[in-house]
Amino acid sequence: MPDRRAVLIVNRNARSGAEAYEAVVAALDEVGIEAVPPEGEATDESIAAAAADADMLILGGGDGTLNHFAEAAVAAGLPVGILPLGTANDLARTLGIPADPASACAIIAEGGTRRIDLGEVNGKLFLSVEVATRLTKQFKKRWGVFSYPFAAVDAWRAMRSFRARITADDSQQVLRSIQLAVGNGRYYGGGMSVSEDAAIDDGLLDLYCMEPRPLARMAALLPAFRAGRHRANEAVHCLRAPEIKVETSRPMRVNTDGELTTVTPATFRIVRHALEVFVPRPPDELSEVG
Repeated sequence: MPDRRAVLIVNRNARSGAEAYEAVVAALDEVGIEAVPPEGEATDESIAAAAADADMLILGGGDGTLNHFAEAAVAAGLPVGILPLGTANDLARTLGIPADPASACAIIAEGGTRRIDLGEVNGKLFLSVEVATRLTKQFKKRWGVFSYPFAAVDAWRAMRSFRARITADDSQQVLRSIQLAVGNGRYYGGGMSVSEDAAIDDGLLDLYCMEPRPLARMAALLPAFRAGRHRANEAVHCLRAPEIKVETSRPMRVNTDGELTTVTPATFRIVRHALEVFVPRPPDELSEVG
């Protein structure tokens, strides 16, 4: 008999959402967690009502799903389990949560948690952000996780640069850019790294701004971006601060966790320890629990 109750929300439009739903419910039941969806459509109101009689909230989908329900999750005040069923799954990658749904359910059952920061841009909560992207939902559907580097190369090929005024820590700089990213955790865009030492609970945002360069030189930078070791390149400007303002020479779309949600000018800030999430327990803790 399950001894814990979870509000379960699975985005069935996510890359693996529809096929994983029944398996997730069964896997949670196996570890003593009763999974119950909110009544009707999953809205802030229905989630809040369901959360009043639950021990946790479980979100299944990609980063866009987590982004969509971030405010509801914060308002519910419950620990959040993450089932990475989407295209990029950058938050799960940051937290060390495996893509296999059964393994992710086991991590929730183990009960280890961590409080993480969230970002906020123009009043919208986010995990990671990219300004000046050519990524579309159709592109993501066709190419999956490979759509992110393809979109970056496509943007570099187009080479329509913009001027960005970046303000942080009472200092200001104006740069010419073809791509600008702001990260709360380490990963964005399907495994690209904003910085190799970024953390999702350090109270800081990491920004990089890439200047226009020939396509071949930009493509050669891709391995460095995957590892987050692009800071030393003279074409990349990086900074770290709890609040960053970005103004651009023309309005630019802002992509938060794979979804276009606002435009520049944009003010980014950190919301400290906003969410408690289930994460893998260290091996020594697991042995003690066993």
